[in-house]
Amino acid sequence: MIKKLLVTSLFIAGFLFSGFAQRYAVIDSKYILEKMPEYKAAQQKLDQISEQWQQEIDRKSTELDKMNKDYDAEQVMLSDDLKKKREDQLFNKEKELKDLQKKRYGYEGDLFKKRQELIKPIQDRVYNAVQKLAISKLYDFILDKSEGITVIFADPKLDKSDDVLRELGVK
Repeated sequence: MIKKLLVTSLFIAGFLFSGFAQRYAVIDSKYILEKMPEYKAAQQKLDQISEQWQQEIDRKSTELDKMNKDYDAEQVMLSDDLKKKREDQLFNKEKELKDLQKKRYGYEGDLFKKRQELIKPIQDRVYNAVQKLAISKLYDFILDKSEGITVIFADPKLDKSDDVLRELGVK
């Protein structure tokens, strides 16, 4: 009697919970983006621009270092007025360098804006493809297992990254 009651209870519980089961899938957006030629091209362009900006910053930093060394070497021979003038020049040059670094690489700086311009449209395409896949396959959740989100275990058969790539016409 107890066995029959236990089996019946488990069957009913299983039936009830199966009604609440949700369909989900796992993707790896980093994997998807790296498979897209236009993402690779945009990333290369971004890297080239960043390298040019870094060279500009390095040149200005070298100039500032030279100015500091020259000032240190000549400081004992300069009048107070000339010392003040040179210190002001050094201060302005250092401020100019810091402002340039902030402008290029700071929060919402040129690099951020360029990334938005080049990469965001590609990310939006991926997002739209994921959304389309979720609707067509009736997924309740699609989890992204790439950077920043921890997935302790994901069954490989749940990874729908290749489906998203097919949806994007890549491969």
